Amino acid sequence: MGLSMRVLITGATGLLGYHLLNATERKGFDVFATYHERKIEGFENVRWIRVDFEDTEKIEDTVKSARPDVIIHSAAFTDVDGCEIERAKAYRINYHATRALASISSELKARMIYISTDYVFDGEMGFYREEDIPNPLNFYGLTKLLGEVSVESLLRERGLIVRVSGLYGYSPTGKKNFGLQALEKMMRKEEVKAFVDQHLSPTYVPFLAERLLRALEMDVNGIIHIAGERMSRYEFALALAEELGIEKNLVVPVSMKNLDLPAKRPRDSSLDSSRAREFGLSMPPQREGMRHFIEYYREKAIRGGV
Repeated sequence: MGLSMRVLITGATGLLGYHLLNATERKGFDVFATYHERKIEGFENVRWIRVDFEDTEKIEDTVKSARPDVIIHSAAFTDVDGCEIERAKAYRINYHATRALASISSELKARMIYISTDYVFDGEMGFYREEDIPNPLNFYGLTKLLGEVSVESLLRERGLIVRVSGLYGYSPTGKKNFGLQALEKMMRKEEVKAFVDQHLSPTYVPFLAERLLRALEMDVNGIIHIAGERMSRYEFALALAEELGIEKNLVVPVSMKNLDLPAKRPRDSSLDSSRAREFGLSMPPQREGMRHFIEYYREKAIRGGV
């Protein structure tokens, strides 16, 4: 694909969207980016478009105005407990908006990369492969699965569904992910509580963004899992403490089953990334991501970005 390719990134002010902007800027793509409330400063060549993904009726005209060759749909209502409580909102954003974008992509003959989640699985097995049958435990997982069905049914060979797990990395808006919360607490010498009984595949977002663009250039389609190594949240936090060179006793093991959370979580939603490996899209070792994460965060802190 040529450098003149027009790429629309939804949710560009979010964790993944921000790092996708960085990656597309390095590639020299013609980039359009959606935001809801505030744009991110520092991206001079990006054209920003305000979109409210709860208002599906207005999505069509707004997105069509960009005439994208590719839509990378990273926008979502990702608050798992919030989705359980505000189901109508989750349904509109995660399902209706995704279906609208898939329909637009089909009409424009554009490609679409849809970012899905390990939470489409019930967590009874772990190391899930692409062909394993989804069975979400919570409403967030259900709405993301409905989004998958929309992309599969409307786009076929022009759609790519990428399931990810436990995204972590620096966020420009200050919205916390588990990895970022853990890192900041550890740097302040505060204790970090982490589940010993929830396993997933923590995925470092800057590395993921690079692989998404590579998948785009390679015309990969269907469903693919791109995720890190299987770890419990507790094991992840211990490894992060080790990379930081701080006392591991700051990491406090807690049990998920002892908490009264609005939404059920799968106990092992780790993903098998064998298909990604076949395409050269698998993630580097987890420790490599952690080291990059720590360096990136410290650099941002020096520049006053955190």
